[in-house]
This record gives sequence, C-alpha cells and structure tokens, in this order.
Amino acid sequence: LICEAYHLMKTVLGMEQGEMAQVFDEWNKGDLDSFLIEITRDILKFKDTDGNYLLPKIRDAAGQKGTGKWTGISALEYGVPVTLIGEAVFARCLSALKDERVQASKVLPGSTLKFTGDKKQFLEHLRQALYASKVISYAQGFMLMREAAKVNNWHLNYGSIALMWRGGCIIRSVFLGNIKDAFTKNPQLSNLLLDPYFSSKMRDAQASLRQVVAQAALSGVPASAFSTALAFYDGYRTDVLPANLLQAQR
Repeated sequence: LICEAYHLMKTVLGMEQGEMAQVFDEWNKGDLDSFLIEITRDILKFKDTDGNYLLPKIRDAAGQKGTGKWTGISALEYGVPVTLIGEAVFARCLSALKDERVQASKVLPGSTLKFTGDKKQFLEHLRQALYASKVISYAQGFMLMREAAKVNNWHLNYGSIALMWRGGCIIRSVFLGNIKDAFTKNPQLSNLLLDPYFSSKMRDAQASLRQVVAQAALSGVPASAFSTALAFYDGYRTDVLPANLLQAQR
C-alpha cells in the first residue's frame, strides 16, 4: 500500500522525492504514525555518496521471505478472504518479472490521460485511502486468526496480539492501540470494520479510497492493493452478492 501511494505521488502527481518525503513526514504525525511511514520518509530523503537520491538506483524487483506466501496459503485453506496480503505477494511476484516488464512496456499501450485535479486534495484522498486500506487489511488478518482459532479450538486474546505487534515488529504503529481498544470493548467482535470507531473512520474515508482507485485506473498506474481493499469493502457491506448465479451455474 505504501509503495502504491509512492508510485501514485511520483507518476500521477509528478512529485519529486524531497516533496514526497515531506508528505510522509506529515502523515507520520497523524493517525498513520508508524515505523513503515517513518522509514519511507527517511528513504525518500536519503542521498548516495554522489549527492543523488539512492532510491531510483535500486532495482524494482522484490523478493520475499515467505511469510506473505504462507499467510496466503493459510487464508485459502481456511477459506478467509485475506485479499490484501495476497495481492501484496502477487505484486512482488509481478515486480520480479523485470525483463518481461521492460519488454512489455515497449509493446503494450497504457493510458495517456494526465491528472488535472487539485494536487493537495488528491494527497488528502491518498492519505485517507491508505488509512482505510490499512484498516481493511488488519480486519482481514484478524478474520483469519478468528477462523483458525475456531477450527483449532484456540483461545486468542486479540487485543493482546495487537499490543504485542506494537511492542516490536515492522508493523508497529499508533493504530494498533485503537485495535486493542476495539477488542477490549468487545472481545467477541466478529470484524474490526464493525467496531464503532473503525466503522466511523471507514465512513469518512471510503469516498477517498474510491477516488484513488479510480484515478489509478484512469492514469494506468497499477494499484492492486488499493483496488482489492475497495473490492473487499464493497463485497463485505453488500447484503446480496451475485454468488446465487454462481451456485446456479454449479
């Protein structure tokens, strides 16, 4: 999600790195305050020994240690739609096809549409979209843990798990305190999105998420994590899905 936000700033808004670093610095002072936002700011500011920014020199092909892959496999085994972690893994897989992508960039047409909107407004949409997508991703993660607990007869303290992550890992963030509060208020909470605090936040942010996904599509910038966050949100809040047709086909 953070990589996609950076890509949209760079490609859609045409921002330079110092400017992007300032945006991430501002975001880190609010409800996006986290270790990953902080290091993104520092990476964007970092210059090599030749005085040029280091980031553009780093090859855009990511590997993985396997934790995302393992989570995706578990999600499929338990039948839980952990779509954001799945998409993040697939985005890494796609990035690894560097030579093919370079070849395809010379053959396949993309969008020629240029962004003509208000830059400051779009950055606010992007901030809210990042927050909303983050909520959705955590909601999916806790759905997976809840299902695994049910199947394996585990007794998990979800609030304590959130605090454990806040205590020392790369996803540590202020946001995890809000998750802890949600499960303290209601240990039987079926989904994080249904907690009054988070449902209120989603009510405020979902329109911005739509703006970001729409602009990414119109500009031809891949934003699979933002897109799947929105698709899950809309699927989860829909009382009648077209799965009845699927069942009829089967």
